[in-house]
Amino acid sequence: MDYQIDESFVLPAGYGKAVRLKTGQRLRLTNPFGTQAIDFWAFVDRDQYEFISTDNFRSVHSTIFASKETPLVSTRRRPLVTIVEDTSSGKHDTLLCACNADIYRQLGVEGYHRSCADNMHEALSELSIRMPFTPSPVNLFMCVAVRADGSLDRLLPVSKPGSYVVLQAEDDVVMAFSCCPQDVTTINGPERTPRDCQIEILSPAGAA
Repeated sequence: MDYQIDESFVLPAGYGKAVRLKTGQRLRLTNPFGTQAIDFWAFVDRDQYEFISTDNFRSVHSTIFASKETPLVSTRRRPLVTIVEDTSSGKHDTLLCACNADIYRQLGVEGYHRSCADNMHEALSELSIRMPFTPSPVNLFMCVAVRADGSLDRLLPVSKPGSYVVLQAEDDVVMAFSCCPQDVTTINGPERTPRDCQIEILSPAGAA
């Protein structure tokens, strides 16, 4: 099936965005530099308390990596979003939380620093959605490995410039993204510089 671009816009470095997608619509998320980590959430549009659940994801698929072979499941263990195309490393983290004010405080940052948690809430509020907590995200393009002793290794990004993922909505959903503002550690590459990314919303060609 062919898809056409309905809408295209920049996901600014350090900021977030939320969009509504109908069942069967797709969203292409492009990483122009290949180094940018993007926190991702999806919520059922008619019931925001059913959302992508990384703990249920790991239980269902017995893996820590989101990939084309592993649909992203909800708190009810239903597929909500499927990665249908992926030109990145092909492994996306489901272990780490969204960066937040306390993380930056522990890293020695004084004063306010943007965070993925704040970005999610800001993005949802633009659609008049309020969440009383921050669900654990799927960390697209983020490289995290588990060592033999069980400890975690935060690796440098390995995706090539221009890498992208295409996400397909398996229900009517609200997708939220945060172009991670992390500039203290190297999660966004050795230059510690957040970068703009690109979002394109796709619908089946000829769809009304």
